[in-house]
Amino acid sequence: MAAVVGAFGYVGAVDPNEPGHYPACPLLRLTGLYCPGCGGLRSAHAFAHGDIAAALGSNALAVAGYVLFAVLWVVWTARAARGRPMSIAAGPAVWWGIGAVLIVFSVVRNLPFGAALAP
Repeated sequence: MAAVVGAFGYVGAVDPNEPGHYPACPLLRLTGLYCPGCGGLRSAHAFAHGDIAAALGSNALAVAGYVLFAVLWVVWTARAARGRPMSIAAGPAVWWGIGAVLIVFSVVRNLPFGAALAP
């Protein structure tokens, strides 16, 4: 948890919208295509500053990940406080589903009708 807070703190302090602070996405640089993570740093920066609309505009899937992480962390903390720690075991179907969502998100954000998902 401390690593996540530290990472968000760093991205919140060092603006990824200013060139030279972070490396460019290699896929975007080589092909001009957006990967599922493109816009993730800008999204995290906006999210850390409370600008949810800008965060969604940069990478909506990343924002969903931030919210999911926060919910799971709160549930885990509440269960641990009651002496019933939670174990998260994701089977192959879950991992295949996550992979499918990432692929579909990547493809759609690179098509003309999915331009709203592009950073």
